[in-house]
Amino acid sequence: MKTLAIRTVRHTAGCALGAATAVVELPLTLLCGLLLLLAGIRPGAARAVPRPVGAVAAALLAVERRRLARFFGIRIAPAPDDARALRYLAVRWALGALGGAVAGLVLVGMAYSSLFLYAWWLDDIAYPLAVVFSNFGGLLLLFLACQGVFGTVMLEEQLARRLLGPSHHDALERRITELATTRAEMMEAVDGERRRIERDLHDGVQQRLVALGMLLGRARRSHDPAHTDALLLQAHEESRRALVELREVAWRVYPTVLDEAGLRAALETVAERTPLPVRVDYAVPVPPPRQTGTVAYFVVSEAVTNVVKHSGATRVEVRVDRDGDRLRLRIEDDGTGGADPTGGGLTGLARRVAALDGRFGVHSPAGGPTAITAELPCA
Repeated sequence: MKTLAIRTVRHTAGCALGAATAVVELPLTLLCGLLLLLAGIRPGAARAVPRPVGAVAAALLAVERRRLARFFGIRIAPAPDDARALRYLAVRWALGALGGAVAGLVLVGMAYSSLFLYAWWLDDIAYPLAVVFSNFGGLLLLFLACQGVFGTVMLEEQLARRLLGPSHHDALERRITELATTRAEMMEAVDGERRRIERDLHDGVQQRLVALGMLLGRARRSHDPAHTDALLLQAHEESRRALVELREVAWRVYPTVLDEAGLRAALETVAERTPLPVRVDYAVPVPPPRQTGTVAYFVVSEAVTNVVKHSGATRVEVRVDRDGDRLRLRIEDDGTGGADPTGGGLTGLARRVAALDGRFGVHSPAGGPTAITAELPCA
């Protein structure tokens, strides 16, 4: 209920602001129409619009984009040409006037529905029943006006996507390009992971096993029982270290706890294995799909590893929650900042997230703090 009220207030404010911009868009539309009539309606006539008028139209369009994103959560790709932007502004002023009307009705409904709170301050109430009916009428008007606000927002979104968004053909081409890029990046990421695993095995486990074999060989050739016992003791210790490193490599490849106990337990294990204090705030009531949970785990694990290696931080905070059909991750540290989003580690994380059509971001100003965010689909 609280969320609905906040969204209603935000949408009403957006409609009111849209009415204010419509006051500028209407004369701009009339001016552009007059210039086009003087130039003659023909292909490419939009070039007859003077550059200052085009600059005003571009500024208005930028304001509209920010308004749609800030108040309605509507984000549209940049308009491909000036003609489509002018067509959008030429139509949107009418929708702005409608938004202003419904926003005004919301205010009138609020005033009448709360009449009983202040009417007795203004004058003696001679007809209490009339105040009661006025309140009920105000509530009805407020309800209908709020429905009008949500309907206007829907029209705003349809108009913006229709006149500003890419066409169906352009959207398909962009999607094909994104999929091809993502596939190539994932193949590169898989090759990088394979090389890293091979390097870990060669530099770690393999060296331990070679040392173990040498110790056992020396023990076999030794004729001194005391020396043999010492070599066997060293071999036993070396085998224990080899097992520990092998478990570490297996854990980095894929942790079994992720399948056995879920994402929350896997993230808590990451916090336990990290030398820095890691606070995990997990607020996901329903477990995410397996593929989403796997990517979320590796994003958090690799991000925490990067913090330990490079940031000089003293603590790490991990926040995992769900917003509709999106799983949201935020890893923040109090380190020195300055992380390069194009670096190898962060680029690999971005590729993992992009493979699921997710969004990935890095905010790391010099001096810190660094915040890594990711959104993954859960549908």
